[in-house]
Amino acid sequence: MVRIHVMGASGSGTTSLGLALADRLDIAHLDTDDFFWLPTDPPFTMPRDADQRIQLLLEETGRPGGWVLSGSALKWGGPLEPLYDLIVFLRIEPELRMMRIRARETARYGDRIGPGGDMEVKSGQFLEWAASYDTAGPERRSLAAHEQWLATQMAPVLRLDSSLEIDELAAQVLLHPAIAAGAVRRRP
Repeated sequence: MVRIHVMGASGSGTTSLGLALADRLDIAHLDTDDFFWLPTDPPFTMPRDADQRIQLLLEETGRPGGWVLSGSALKWGGPLEPLYDLIVFLRIEPELRMMRIRARETARYGDRIGPGGDMEVKSGQFLEWAASYDTAGPERRSLAAHEQWLATQMAPVLRLDSSLEIDELAAQVLLHPAIAAGAVRRRP
């Protein structure tokens, strides 16, 4: 069984790499946003109760087979930490990351995030929050908080530049000794 946590700033490609790894390893992909947030419209407006989210996540990670968890469970995912075989930490230049986020937001929500749209204010707040990742303090999801958390982890940490293509990133993860020894790849 392989259990990988892929983390980094919003827009660094954690979900994309998580999906690619889950596909190549033929294991489940789990995303922290699906557990943290209640399904709402507009999305990402109401967090789930902390006990409920961790219970749901533990149920999913307790199923047979391995999994890839993408996203950040920094302040609420403590019960999962001993399960990680590998933590993949994605970094990317802030300008490229913000370009990715803006493109993703436009593709997902279109006019809803534009002037007068029902998500205009929320989207603006999200973009402001995301842009501060590299400079914010450890009190919130930030580079400083991630570095502090990574320093406490027992699992090996693989740091990757996520400006690389997904196939190249996935190959580097699959070659890591913590994964290569126990992983049976479905396809190269």
